[in-house]
Amino acid sequence: MIKQTSSPREEDASHRPVERHCDVVISGGGLAGLTLAAALSGAGLSVEVVDAQTPEKVLSAPFDGRASAIAAGSRHILEGIGLWSLLEDKAEPIEEIRVSDGRIDRRASPLFLHYDSAELGLGPLGHIVENRDLRKGLHQLLSRQETFHLHAPDLVVDSRRDANGARVILKSGTEICARLVVAAEGRNSPLRQAAGIPVKTWKYRQHGLVCTLVHERPHHGVAHEHFLPSGPFAVLPLRDDDAGRHRSSLVWTERPDLAERMMALVPEEFAREVQRRFGDTLGQFSVEGPRWSYPLSLLHAQRYHDIRLALLGDAAHVIHPIAGQGFNLGLRDVAALAECIVDTRRLGLDIGAETVLERYERWRRFDNMMLAGITDGLNRLFSNDIPPVRLARDLGFAAVERSPGLKRFFMRHAMGLVGDLPRLTRGEPL
Repeated sequence: MIKQTSSPREEDASHRPVERHCDVVISGGGLAGLTLAAALSGAGLSVEVVDAQTPEKVLSAPFDGRASAIAAGSRHILEGIGLWSLLEDKAEPIEEIRVSDGRIDRRASPLFLHYDSAELGLGPLGHIVENRDLRKGLHQLLSRQETFHLHAPDLVVDSRRDANGARVILKSGTEICARLVVAAEGRNSPLRQAAGIPVKTWKYRQHGLVCTLVHERPHHGVAHEHFLPSGPFAVLPLRDDDAGRHRSSLVWTERPDLAERMMALVPEEFAREVQRRFGDTLGQFSVEGPRWSYPLSLLHAQRYHDIRLALLGDAAHVIHPIAGQGFNLGLRDVAALAECIVDTRRLGLDIGAETVLERYERWRRFDNMMLAGITDGLNRLFSNDIPPVRLARDLGFAAVERSPGLKRFFMRHAMGLVGDLPRLTRGEPL
């Protein structure tokens, strides 16, 4: 079990505030925050994470039906920090991606786009991993790190940051002195708000429906992205369960009013609605575990840092799930920030200096903004049923399908292998 602190009274009989010291304190023990903690502690830095939930609660939570797409470049990151070996036998490779345009109760357009990993010869295009396996793997990996400490359940209630250092005060009374504070608390980041960092945001008139499907026929590692008038409808391959049942992860974008009605259906009726939209390629569907529904929005922070504060993952940016790239952007944040911090430490310099944080922001801002713009544009282009627009996008699919060079570029981009990549993303040691 990860070393953790739940109350200052356990460590100090006089009831005075406990004071701890570390290199980096991370507020938020989600996937992005713990991945950064694993990268930094594995490189020898002392890291303390503050999270509202205990490991016992996180790891004992029942199957929740949610999964994440791990692009090939993101897999390199997880390999570099020692996590992938704990996940590999639970990750389902994406060998092909089939993108098509369609309508409810009708066959998909014959003009489609097909990505095949064999065309590049670089291995799978990505993997699908259940979030519960990611959490378990991260906690298992961090339990081995002597320079990692977890405060849970606890919350950051105040932070005092200046040129000399940072001091974080927790709800429990513990005070942590560090060179750098990282906000990894998600889209509603209290640390970002307290620092007065503005965000640009708007809400889509869409909800995301997420669950795990069981189906009669094997998926053969094929991910399906089916564009419907209400938005993208993705069926992503998962590992068969212990009973040998074939499974996939559903990410269904729908109008808010219809999403509410779909969530109110019993599982059997919900599965029939899935069938209407997807067809019988995988045979009959049934629903495994709970279903989730959440409003979709776009968010981008106007800057990624403040004095001795860095924003990570959803605290800095939230994009539409149309391309399954949200978690991958967060992992590239992790790789870039970890590289900036570790390189600075090796030079014996201040890891929380403004120049370090400015480098991190310059490195990640363009990639994040570009993906936000692409996903927003794709969603607007495909979430309609206007005949001329439908024809234009179908012809676009056909044009890319018949342009091998362009298609290979798009495949490499989806794999996270294009651009100014951190060492971990390139498969190199941190």
